[in-house]
Amino acid sequence: MGDYLSQISTLFSEYDVLGAFWVNIQLTFWAAILSLILGTFLALMRISPIPSLRWAGTTYVNLVRNTPLTVIMTFMVLAVWTQLQISLADNFEQNFFRLAVVGLTVYHAAFVCESIRSGVNTVPLGQAEAARAIGLSFVPAARLVILPQAFRGAVAPLGNTLIALLKNSTVAAAASVTNETSSLMRNMIEFNSSEIYSIFFIFAIGYVILVIPIGLLTTSLSNRLAVRR
Repeated sequence: MGDYLSQISTLFSEYDVLGAFWVNIQLTFWAAILSLILGTFLALMRISPIPSLRWAGTTYVNLVRNTPLTVIMTFMVLAVWTQLQISLADNFEQNFFRLAVVGLTVYHAAFVCESIRSGVNTVPLGQAEAARAIGLSFVPAARLVILPQAFRGAVAPLGNTLIALLKNSTVAAAASVTNETSSLMRNMIEFNSSEIYSIFFIFAIGYVILVIPIGLLTTSLSNRLAVRR
């Protein structure tokens, strides 16, 4: 046991493990905000009374959900940056960071959309009918009546999506983000192969520490905000 603790202490002193986790937390934070915005618009499209919008939203969700995240991340680098020469920042590392955020956003917005749509299904049909009865069109009815209740019913699935986003942020290595956890773990194993168990323990425990509070918080919020029928 003492040897493992000594190895872990040495690894922490040689590598910026906390800094790598901080990069993943930042990736998750920005992608979570952007995917929530995009996912909400997609959910509105999917429940829209306009058939073309419903078709577009459904196509996006089905296409993106069935595309591996690694493919999307690789596309952001090889197509968006290399071929189209679209740069999101002058700084080299910051550019790849933002490309990774966009890739994570595009992918997880589809799951956010379905989470919100599941919340919409918990809203009684009479709520939408009452909104129409008082003269509200689709967008005001969705903004004032449907979505506030839908978000309350979607807390748990949104929490699961956030957890998946946090873990999937390690795929940012495919977008050439070199200072996040998966890249650091690969480097640590390459130069410290005899300490592979200690390295695995460090990153496993790190993600457990990040994921469990999210699960507990979203479960608590889900129970607190649940609409009592």
